[in-house]
Amino acid sequence: MHPRGLSIADFTYALPEERIAQEPLADRDASKLLVWRNGRITDRVFSEITDELPAGSLLVLNDTRVVNARLVFHRSTGGRIEGLCLSPVDDAPVEPAFDARGGCAWHCFIGNAKRWREGEELLLQADGLVLRAVRTGIEQVRFAWEPQALSFSQVLDALGHVPLPPYMKRADAPADKERYNTVFAEHQGSVAAPTASLHFTSVLLDKLAGKNVKQARLTLHVGAGTFLPVKSERMEGHAMHHEQVRITRDALSAIVGQTGMGPIVAVGTTAMRTLESLYWHGVRLMHGDRAATMDVQQWEPYDRSGAEPSAIEALQAVISDMDARGESQLIGRTQLLIAPGYRFRIAEGLITNFHQPQSTLLLLVAAFAGPDWRRIYDHALAKGYRFLSYGDGSLLWRGDA
Repeated sequence: MHPRGLSIADFTYALPEERIAQEPLADRDASKLLVWRNGRITDRVFSEITDELPAGSLLVLNDTRVVNARLVFHRSTGGRIEGLCLSPVDDAPVEPAFDARGGCAWHCFIGNAKRWREGEELLLQADGLVLRAVRTGIEQVRFAWEPQALSFSQVLDALGHVPLPPYMKRADAPADKERYNTVFAEHQGSVAAPTASLHFTSVLLDKLAGKNVKQARLTLHVGAGTFLPVKSERMEGHAMHHEQVRITRDALSAIVGQTGMGPIVAVGTTAMRTLESLYWHGVRLMHGDRAATMDVQQWEPYDRSGAEPSAIEALQAVISDMDARGESQLIGRTQLLIAPGYRFRIAEGLITNFHQPQSTLLLLVAAFAGPDWRRIYDHALAKGYRFLSYGDGSLLWRGDA
């Protein structure tokens, strides 16, 4: 069946509110780890993942950094207006957009939008920093600030809040600025964390390196769309959100060179979506589509026909195209939806948290684990695992890995 015909009601389960983790554990790697391989489930602690990953494995990590993208304004009447910065209005790459000086324009999700009239200026200031915001459209805001020498990222860092997910029923705390980011976060641009990576500590990564578990890093800037529930009865009515991706030639070469050296393990659904999107970008290139940028569409894998290249062939086509353009990194975007019926091309393993019912993230897990996804989630619920962003993790191995 084409994923368009999938009923989202088939991908639900009862998630008690008390099982949604509201706070991180004191130690990142003290979380529980569910290991699923060949239908067998084992309960471990995340720090014991060193025993579960074979020597020679390659971890693919998402090194995006969550920014303080939530801004809280108050109108002169006292009304509260919240804005969540989503993306630059010109669809420019996110990272350079954060370096804007003096002013910029962004697509924003606006809470209490009806109370904020178009053209009305709102003010936010602290410690000599003044930020002005004018609503210029339905979900568009023009920002200006003083001192103008500050970058937009510096403004958000000083005046913004950590954009905790809506299922965390609390205000952000100072500790969230660190704990809602990975220890290797580098490239600013996300409004949600790649949560599978939150379990890793620097010490744990060093232990894995000592076992010859290698790393390749890429960037997918996680958008607010990751929290959007599927509201349509069937998937054909759901439009996936676009997210920006970035990967260096060196990282691509490491992934290509991993063949025969050990399993590739995607750390998080975001890393998995990026890997698979890179494959389909390579397929396009091999079919003569020499588009200047990577732009993978929602249904692209399912609407293609004919013979498909191997993962190595597709990724090598991406590297060759980058070389022809003289580029050391690829910047693009993906709208790829991974759902049951999808065949994974690159990663044999997936490290991921436990996701919301009827979400596209759960669809990806169901595609990777097959019908056993429900037994995995039933086990996690029965054994007291914590769910969602600050919750526990799992290590899933593909059936043919």
